[in-house]
Amino acid sequence: MKIGFNLLLWTTNLEEKDFYLLEKLKKTGYDGVEIPIFEGKVEHYQKINKVLNDIGLQSTGLSVIQDEEHNPISENINNRKNAVDFLKWSIDCCHALNSSILCGPFHQPLGKFSGNPPTQEEKERGAEVHQNSSDYAKKFNIDLSIEPLNRFECYFLNTVEDTRKYVDLVNRDNFGILYDTFHSNIEEKNPVGSIENAASYINHIHISENDRGTPGKGNIPWKETFSAIKNINYEGWLTIEAFGRALPDLAAATRVWRDFFGSEEEVYEDGYKFIISNL
Repeated sequence: MKIGFNLLLWTTNLEEKDFYLLEKLKKTGYDGVEIPIFEGKVEHYQKINKVLNDIGLQSTGLSVIQDEEHNPISENINNRKNAVDFLKWSIDCCHALNSSILCGPFHQPLGKFSGNPPTQEEKERGAEVHQNSSDYAKKFNIDLSIEPLNRFECYFLNTVEDTRKYVDLVNRDNFGILYDTFHSNIEEKNPVGSIENAASYINHIHISENDRGTPGKGNIPWKETFSAIKNINYEGWLTIEAFGRALPDLAAATRVWRDFFGSEEEVYEDGYKFIISNL
């Protein structure tokens, strides 16, 4: 397994002024970083890849659906076409990073609700978009990893079981599940059991504490969680995802109203040591 760190703790758009963070994470011991792919040009991500290569870090990519005009499950066919275009752009950026995983909740805009459970029509519309995206990603040997979120952030995919059925509907061998310990802790009756139930579907994992703070300093059943991850013979990334108040828009989206850790260094230094101690 490889250990990564999601850069959303600091930025939604990695720029040259942020490159010092990469050095710090490499020095800590990380194998790679998770790069937000929210904006910019493909050429920018090529430059990031060069910096990563020079430092000796690998990467994964993360993207989200930011508005209704790019909604994969929309009734509006133009919105769905925009979703395909957006995901292809995200895949191009991921390829520029030389990443083999593009992950995230790219199934609906965050914080948007219909007032009802997802319909079969929405599932079929989304599946067509994600089939198209998966086929495009396969040209670059990129796997897509879709993330179920808790019911306070979305309604389309909330549980691992929901997502497993959706992955079956998409029916592409490079389309799988991002298992996130934070969301599962909210939504699953048996968070640890859901790992083993979705063993062949999980192709990416986020290590995130119940309060979005430093892994190992909350109430996630970590011993059992790591044991389950080992039991399914998972060999991919364990990527820490934590959020603070540094980015107001992101803090609002993730409902972060208070500090969950003493310092950013605590999150990535203690978080790394914690994962190592459990492997």
